[in-house]
Amino acid sequence: MNHKQALKQNIFKTVSQSADELQVDCYVIGGFVRDYFLERTNAKDIDIVAIGSGVELAKQVAKNLPNNPKVQVFKTYGTAMLRHDDIEIEFVGARKESYTEDSRNPIVENGTLEDDQNRRDFTINALAISLNKNNFGELLDPFLGISDLDKGIIRTPLNPDITYSDDPLRMMRAIRFATQLDFKIEEASLNAITDNKDRIKIITKERIVVELNKIIESNTPSIGFILLEKTGLLEYILPEITALKGIDEIEGQRHKDNFYHTLEVVDNIAKTTDNLWLRWAALLHDIGKAPTKKFHKKIGWTFHAHEFVGSKMVYKLFKRLKMPLNDKMKFVQKMVFMSSRPIVLASEVTDSAVRRLVFDAGDYVDDLMTLCEADITTKNPKKFKKYHNNFKVVRDKIVEVEERDQIRNFQPPVSGEEIMKTFNLKPSREIGVIKEAIKEAILEGEIPNDREAAFKLMIEKGKQLGLHIDEKKQ
Repeated sequence: MNHKQALKQNIFKTVSQSADELQVDCYVIGGFVRDYFLERTNAKDIDIVAIGSGVELAKQVAKNLPNNPKVQVFKTYGTAMLRHDDIEIEFVGARKESYTEDSRNPIVENGTLEDDQNRRDFTINALAISLNKNNFGELLDPFLGISDLDKGIIRTPLNPDITYSDDPLRMMRAIRFATQLDFKIEEASLNAITDNKDRIKIITKERIVVELNKIIESNTPSIGFILLEKTGLLEYILPEITALKGIDEIEGQRHKDNFYHTLEVVDNIAKTTDNLWLRWAALLHDIGKAPTKKFHKKIGWTFHAHEFVGSKMVYKLFKRLKMPLNDKMKFVQKMVFMSSRPIVLASEVTDSAVRRLVFDAGDYVDDLMTLCEADITTKNPKKFKKYHNNFKVVRDKIVEVEERDQIRNFQPPVSGEEIMKTFNLKPSREIGVIKEAIKEAILEGEIPNDREAAFKLMIEKGKQLGLHIDEKKQ
């Protein structure tokens, strides 16, 4: 069957013309073709394979395009890339690959289209459509990738054991595609991932995190994390999450399985936000529960200070996975640290408690509320409704308090310099004591958040500390 309708974009005509000028066969292959059959149309990149030099074809295409885009050549891999209409087009010569035991970087040789399709990770990514004039739009599907697309199956073109052992990143990619597309991984393939799980050690942390992020960014991230756990990969990548698995029972008292609870929370939050780092916070919000879990005869299971412990663990986890240690990590830390605050608050919504919440969370108070709402995983409809209603009360109170008291990103109405000037002080402990007293009085609602009230309290507090007003500077 011909699929010319897949090739409506002008770029394909230019590639076809350029290939005929160079007298090389070429094909569009991989993700673009897969997504065309899945009716996912917003392609951001296109892979072109040439039976010959991919670099030469890229240069010829650039020459034939009206804006003559710059061609980036990657000599190490023998590939080239150019941008056209906000789409990245990568060109590669058809190749055969072989691997050594300790590296996922292959030894590359020139090959045929068949060789190139053989080296692809999955049958659904081995689909190719011809771009040459004589058979423009013809589909080449040697591994029945179309059938696998129809059935929703992730399967490797060749022996899965060899495929995953050669390039263990493909194990992560299999699980990522299964998550994104809601496909099943073929049983032989799933078993091969389990058998080769320890090979993940040769993959750089950065590459693993790219795939991990794509799983977290999908509509239902739990699909991926259940597969990662089932195959044993999760223990290598995020042992902090696998440590949450299981239910202990002592004297008839149980606690919930925090692993599956965590996955529910991540799925919940995926429905309400695309913020990757807030989704990470949902994934990690309970990691402190494993190291803090204790059983007390009188009160049962406790997880004392798990938020504090969890926020400390975030730094170590990010560092180990070579993830950013900047404001993104600090945001996740803050969310984990504060993850129980609104829950405690919801039982008794006071102005002062809300002011403190807004003061501590700052610009992230809305994100924190989103996380806490996602944390409601009870199956009891009455409890579910009650908890959500409580959080609505908290949200409404946040708006009310914020409008009145302007606590978000709080700046003291009286500065340290002003205190020093009033009492003729050098930097000292007393300044901190006065500033803290003003802040506490505002948060407790004892005084409004304005300069006049704060100044008056400053004078009172100064007198209590035995300070004297410098009349000369007044």
